[in-house]
Amino acid sequence: MASQGESGAAGVTLDEVVALCKRRGFVFPSSEIYGGIGSTYDYGHYGVLLRNNLKGEWWRAMLDHEEIVALDSAVIQHPRVWEASGHVGGFTDPLVDCRTCKLRFRADTLDDAQCGRKPSKHPGETPECDLTEARQFNLMFETNVGPVKDSASLAYLRPETAQGIFINFKNVLQFARRKPPFGIAQIGKSFRNEITTGNFVFRTREFEQMEMEYFVPPDEAPKWHEYWLEERRRWYLELGIRQDRLRLREHGAEELSHYSSATSDLEYLFPMGWSELEGIANRGDFDLRQHAEFSGEKLEFFDPEKGEAYVPHVIEPAAGVDRAMLAFIVDAYHTEEVEGRTRTVLRLHPRLAPVKVAVLPLVSKAGMPDRAREIYEELRRAVGAEYDEGGSIGRRYRRQDEIGTPWGITVDGQTMEDDTVTLRDRDTLEQERVPAEGLAARVAARLDEPWRAPAPV
Repeated sequence: MASQGESGAAGVTLDEVVALCKRRGFVFPSSEIYGGIGSTYDYGHYGVLLRNNLKGEWWRAMLDHEEIVALDSAVIQHPRVWEASGHVGGFTDPLVDCRTCKLRFRADTLDDAQCGRKPSKHPGETPECDLTEARQFNLMFETNVGPVKDSASLAYLRPETAQGIFINFKNVLQFARRKPPFGIAQIGKSFRNEITTGNFVFRTREFEQMEMEYFVPPDEAPKWHEYWLEERRRWYLELGIRQDRLRLREHGAEELSHYSSATSDLEYLFPMGWSELEGIANRGDFDLRQHAEFSGEKLEFFDPEKGEAYVPHVIEPAAGVDRAMLAFIVDAYHTEEVEGRTRTVLRLHPRLAPVKVAVLPLVSKAGMPDRAREIYEELRRAVGAEYDEGGSIGRRYRRQDEIGTPWGITVDGQTMEDDTVTLRDRDTLEQERVPAEGLAARVAARLDEPWRAPAPV
């Protein structure tokens, strides 16, 4: 596996991506003024916009299926939820400590870890290393509910959003008036006290998930599993991920979770190598049966046509917002020589781009800023727009290229004569003269057009 400073086949190093995200206000280390706290991050303005666009595209893809409904469940749930799901008893990783460097490592991934004193070595490879015996470490964050801290108040921050869907199966079945196959979709924060984090926002202790549980008749589960494998693959390709950087990998028997009869990962070629982007699992009926047993509630569907009740099987596409955002940024990151200067550009799909169009007056005089402001105000009511009059026009365009803005509008001297502007394309650098009137409709129409990432030069 490549180190953080090395470049994978994607052609960009993780260090370059981290530098861009910090420089352009996508992502910052959390609590940075206090020295930071391990593997937690805050999202700046453009990071928030990109994440919101990404989540919006996921919701659109899910709710385009009329049989899928939305849910937002609580982060803190009854402790019995996690007993039923198996997280209390089995959600663990093997942990070892090094008595010398005081660092902790996952015992099953020592070959991927770096020694605390000699980063070129792995833990246990040097005479100085003094590793403890492996012990099981539960990954859930504990908290307490109420004013008194005792065993009765013990609760957990959820380690996944899926269980909130399963415990609401009966509620949704009643209010949504759906029958299998139907789905429940949710986006929300999850928390895992990971022993080993790293690779920027790829693996963190606080993260956001996009999960959908698709409830189907038991005999139809294999068919729907195949359907969602292709549907989720198509979603990433449609939003610009390059086909040669995306692959589907089926889990071997030794990798499968105890509840899964089949799982495949959509993997992306990150700078550190091929890694999971999204998992699509056939969870069977394990979760509903467990919660029925622990709660005493029947969690089944009665089929009036067959006159019988059954426990649906579940197909689960589960993705991370942070990991998906990282993949889209890596895939969009591109450098090229333009007129003897290096240009860095994020060729994000226009629907994902934090800003859709930037309005730039050529100079800050002769009425140009006033007309540019008028154009900007008209545009921002229709699409995500930004106004920028600081610095040279070249510097402003370089900034917009780095945040992924697909189109730029320059207001210049000719604008003051005939009310036309220059419309610049981020990807091709082509410029065309167009009327200022109707710009909002023109840009909105372009957003609806099919888009494909330009081939690398």
